[in-house]
Amino acid sequence: MTALDAAIILVAGIAAGVINAVAGAGTLITFPTLLALGIPPITANVSNTVGLVPGGVVAAFGYRRELAGQWRAVLIMAIFSLIGGVVGGVLLLILPESAFSLIVPYLLVVAASLAALQSRVARFVRRNAASRSRDTRPVTFGLVLGVLATGVYGGYFGAAQGVVLIALLGILWTTDLHRANGAKNVLGATANIVSAIVFISSGAVEWRIAALIGVGSAAGGWLGARIGRRLSATVLRTILVTVALGAAAVLFAT
Repeated sequence: MTALDAAIILVAGIAAGVINAVAGAGTLITFPTLLALGIPPITANVSNTVGLVPGGVVAAFGYRRELAGQWRAVLIMAIFSLIGGVVGGVLLLILPESAFSLIVPYLLVVAASLAALQSRVARFVRRNAASRSRDTRPVTFGLVLGVLATGVYGGYFGAAQGVVLIALLGILWTTDLHRANGAKNVLGATANIVSAIVFISSGAVEWRIAALIGVGSAAGGWLGARIGRRLSATVLRTILVTVALGAAAVLFAT
């Protein structure tokens, strides 16, 4: 790894930390960056997951005020996200690398589509807010099943997991988008942490990459939790979609 490669990875980690705190699709920055630098897909995904853990924890802590009075509900959902993260991490390690290389381009297209649709989901939630007697509802069976499924996806790959969680939480749990975003950060961090533990125990992590992304994502998570609401959602979403589709095109071509 050259000094330039290290600098690129660090900057990508910072950008991913900011994006994960605000929108939840930072992997769409770091994963394609690692692929462009010649890192094998499995190594890139595993090291990226471990590296993004600090940013997720910092972002979750930064949104603690939005979750005041809701920690019991968040804990229930976090348990299912944890289980899903373990399942997804194990699947990544036991399935052949060829399966991951085959599936990832399609996952990137799905992630890009979800990122593009995020604003429409937010508008849907706002339109229906007035018709609800409470802005936050109890956790339902359908919600925990959805959180479990996104945990599996997060453990296996994770790009735009946060986008899915915001949509899920916004429709089935709360119309307060800041609260949904705070819960998204906790649930995403939970899935990341447990899948990272699985990856570390397997010895598949490239620690130089993980460390660079970790430092960058922690700084980005801190920034994103504080100034993220000032960013242009349209510009951010356009970047995410462009990067995801570009990476998918490259992988389809190889």
